[in-house]
Amino acid sequence: MSALLLLSLLLASAGCVALYLASPHQRWRPRPWPRRRAHRVGALLLVGSLIVLSAAMQPVAAVFTVITWAMVMLVLLPLVGVLRVTKPAS
Repeated sequence: MSALLLLSLLLASAGCVALYLASPHQRWRPRPWPRRRAHRVGALLLVGSLIVLSAAMQPVAAVFTVITWAMVMLVLLPLVGVLRVTKPAS
């Protein structure tokens, strides 16, 4: 895995976390992050991810890679929140 791909996926993951933590239904923190600031930071991180990945592959492939990774992250983040809150019965 190239360093640019890894950096891009980390930036996209951080952007998705910022977008998720701005949601009023997030389960990671007691209160959501300020909505405007978190949306701006998340969008900038996703665009940065796209720019970095465009240096490693063709732009169309970079767009689809970032979108696919964002979809995966935005599905997994709420599941992680549920798993953190749910305690196993003992």
